[in-house]
Amino acid sequence: MLLETKLPIRYIFRRIMPDVLRVLFISVMFQLIKEVFGPYLPPVPLQLPTILGSSISLLLAFKIGQSYDRWWEARRIWGAIVNDSRSVVLQLSNFLPPEAKAPGPDGRTPVQALAYRQIAWSYCLGQSLRGLDPLAGLEHLLPERELRYAVAHHNKPLGLMALHVQQLRELVSNRCLNSFQQIQLDATLVRLTESMGAAERIKNTIFPTSYRLMVYFFIYLFLFTLSLGLVETIGLWEVPVLLLTASTYFLLERTARYLQDPFSNKPTDTPVTAIARTIEINLRQLLDETEVPPPFPPGPYYLM
Repeated sequence: MLLETKLPIRYIFRRIMPDVLRVLFISVMFQLIKEVFGPYLPPVPLQLPTILGSSISLLLAFKIGQSYDRWWEARRIWGAIVNDSRSVVLQLSNFLPPEAKAPGPDGRTPVQALAYRQIAWSYCLGQSLRGLDPLAGLEHLLPERELRYAVAHHNKPLGLMALHVQQLRELVSNRCLNSFQQIQLDATLVRLTESMGAAERIKNTIFPTSYRLMVYFFIYLFLFTLSLGLVETIGLWEVPVLLLTASTYFLLERTARYLQDPFSNKPTDTPVTAIARTIEINLRQLLDETEVPPPFPPGPYYLM
């Protein structure tokens, strides 16, 4: 997620440099054509690029709006994950009687086992959405048995959620939880699963490539006609004016493209790793632990 700091110019223009260089080539080419074939070229009225520019502006406005909606939906999903992660640990801690909170064979109480697994699930889901190794760095959070179980699943976060369900089933069968408490905990797990599915839907549903190509086609058509019109009116000033105009349109298009995929492991992402660390801090403090990790420090201009 980009922060409210000054973005480096190289980061902004590095993304559009190939397109700007193509526009520079087009601009210089039309300057040469004007010098050689100037008397034979038909005049291009500036009303034509004006109409095209207005149409492209509407297309870009629509695309940016839809892209931001996807990014904001992803952020809302992870906000719900934070709330439900806190809720499931608070619920289990409140529902279990004191005699059921004894440490198990792995040295963890039932609340600790669920809390650490929920922390691992948060990191696992974020890494999975970004196309990274879902189980990387989770060895200190999960016992060996649970790690082996998760490795066997194609969808690693879903495998960890299944372990939540198994633990609750064992607690119910041991009469540590009653039916009402089971329903409450199941409802929280269902919400977590729905959030996971919603995030995966955003990740797996992309904007049609044909739409992006159509926007690019109209941008280049607009710049082509604008270059022809400016060559006849302002001469060599056409080169910087066209480059400035092209940079504006390409920056808007590239911004929309990055926002439409909030899990692409780029600075514009939803900060899922930082959110997972927040969940870890909250849940460890709910377990009355004193040594908790600090929040992830932001980068120069972004938070991942």
